[in-house]
Amino acid sequence: MSISRQKALEDVLERTPRHRERPSNKISQYYGENVFNLHTMREYLTDEACDSILDAMDNHTSISRSIADQVASALKEWAISRGATHYTHWFQPLTGATAEKHDSFITPTGDGRAIEKFDGSLLVQQEPDASSFPNGGIRNTFEARGYTLWDPTSPAFVWESTLCIPTIFISYTGFALDNKMPLLKALARVDSAATDVCQYFDKNVTKVVATLGWEQEYFLVDKSLHGARPDLQLTGRALFGAPPAKGQQLDDHYFGSIPARASAFMKEFELESHKLGIPVTTRHNEVAPNQFECAPVFEEANLANDHNLLLMEVMEQVARKHDFRVLLHEKPYPGLNGSGKHNNWSLGTNTGVNLLKPGNNPKTNLRFLTFFINTLAALHTHADIVRASFASAGNDHRLGGNEAPPAIVSAFIGSQLSELLDELETSIKAGKLTPEDKTALKLEIGRIPEVLLDNTDRNRTSTFAFTGNKFELRAVGSTANCAVPMTVLNTIVSEQLESFKVAVDQRIDKGEKKDDALLKELQKLITQSKAIRFEGNGYSDEWVVEAAKRGLSNLKNTPEALEVFNRPEVIELFEKQQVLRKEEVHARVEVELENYILKLQIEARVLLQMARGTILPAAIDYQSQLLLNVQSLNDVFGEDAMKYGGAQLDLVKQAGALIQQIHRESLELDSIHDALEKLESASEKAKGYAEKMFPCMEALGATCAQLEVTVDDALWPLPKFTELLFTR
Repeated sequence: MSISRQKALEDVLERTPRHRERPSNKISQYYGENVFNLHTMREYLTDEACDSILDAMDNHTSISRSIADQVASALKEWAISRGATHYTHWFQPLTGATAEKHDSFITPTGDGRAIEKFDGSLLVQQEPDASSFPNGGIRNTFEARGYTLWDPTSPAFVWESTLCIPTIFISYTGFALDNKMPLLKALARVDSAATDVCQYFDKNVTKVVATLGWEQEYFLVDKSLHGARPDLQLTGRALFGAPPAKGQQLDDHYFGSIPARASAFMKEFELESHKLGIPVTTRHNEVAPNQFECAPVFEEANLANDHNLLLMEVMEQVARKHDFRVLLHEKPYPGLNGSGKHNNWSLGTNTGVNLLKPGNNPKTNLRFLTFFINTLAALHTHADIVRASFASAGNDHRLGGNEAPPAIVSAFIGSQLSELLDELETSIKAGKLTPEDKTALKLEIGRIPEVLLDNTDRNRTSTFAFTGNKFELRAVGSTANCAVPMTVLNTIVSEQLESFKVAVDQRIDKGEKKDDALLKELQKLITQSKAIRFEGNGYSDEWVVEAAKRGLSNLKNTPEALEVFNRPEVIELFEKQQVLRKEEVHARVEVELENYILKLQIEARVLLQMARGTILPAAIDYQSQLLLNVQSLNDVFGEDAMKYGGAQLDLVKQAGALIQQIHRESLELDSIHDALEKLESASEKAKGYAEKMFPCMEALGATCAQLEVTVDDALWPLPKFTELLFTR
């Protein structure tokens, strides 16, 4: 056994569960204590300032300089009372993660002393150096100026000793360089469109909020074992490894008793999350060994996304205190379930109504059907954009596996709801609705809650599943920024609702009754979007054939999926909805293609270094020991040596063949990499990485895994999956 692997295993044996002191067993006593929330604002701000911020949050109004100064002064005093010494504009560049630049509150006074200072200008706007952030050609490299602008809809918070102010990030010319600004625009758009449609049912509705409830899956691995695997350190996943004798086949880890060390980690990161106002309420074991999941209650989508990004940072930092590392990669271990981030989405009104939850009478159920069917129609029309929104190098590993939906986008609504839509489709006549028709329809619509009550099944193979009062976008990867799929989803729904409103109004203007007009348009949408509904097994080969017959795309990898954003009709959609400009769409495609290429490039380099510098030397040492053994047998037994050493010689040949295979596959990988690097087009290069480089990497990794079960365990230099997965 190599020294590094032996030391890593010895370190693991010394680990003991850590029980850190908690401030209280009552979460409500410390929940949100590090957040400048509405409760805290009312303590530190005037009523005028509070009302101004609430107006900005609800109606997207601007905040005056005098109010900004008040808020900044209050933020400074509150943050210092929470132990903060610095402040930062916390933003979301196109790296997919968050970024921050910390500045101290102090300002020298000239007499050798200093005072704490923080005014409205520092709160509202900062100017970080934008030169090294991805921009997709949206500006020249020498134009480094970028601005972060305060987002008052997401409250500031203190993390460790820093006041963090959520912000958007834009270029000098006003282009979005982040994921937050497009999300805010999409949310404003769906608010307007959904509110207009709500007027058909309730004139008191003046605002609609898109909500998001994410579910975060992740793996834990001991930090010593993590440190002994360069692939885990540098890529976030094991690039190869022999499957353990026992993996997840017994399903005994799923919802099982949480191991003591993992439980101690969970309790502390939940404690820190609750202090930051992140409403984490659920924890449990997932399917694979050492895989877990946490989930919060629903929140407004922008705030929920900020909380998810913050939670991933909290998890990383707390894990280190417990001698763990968190693996957020979509597929950390070949052959085992990967990790996703389910996005549960719905729409809620200022009157307290969930628009995707059936009511208790035909009128409220017609409202439910309106938003339900329009969402299905939006998905059908723009399924390819939804597919592109969750495309990534990591997610390519898991889509279509037993833990994730396939790349073909479909919606699962349950057999009973599906039958109900079919009945509604056929029962609505082309002409004027008779009283008998209306009575029959009311009966059908009235029984929706009863249908949903009995419809408790869930289809894990569906991309977009209705689960009773929300849609669950199941295909989002565990490392993803939820802002990207949420921007797409809210944009396509707002576009569909606007189109629906125009069509219904035209019918009403021609003399049709409101309910008749609504039902006729819903019938059209049911018919038009029927192809997106699928109740069967999304993993089956039959579905691939059936989906093709229905005209549904099967965009199998990230480069294919990202090309969707370059389609003229997609660019037109984002521009019409005023969510992204043409230049911003193209920029994001370039950034994502480059990100895909660089991730596979790094993985290829790490794999080659490990294969040549770690695996081959271990295999050659093993082969040398076998040859010495065969030579000793020859010395002792002479011509009869093979009676006792035939197996050893076979092992020599087997090891030798695998050594030669690794050598050949390494040269082939080098050759493919060199050829692809000569391509100038990012699109062509990414396709080459997907179609040529990735299969070659998989083959080399598989050969290394074969050697793992061949070479003497005492000589194998890396922690094996059994150790990574089952060491508590």
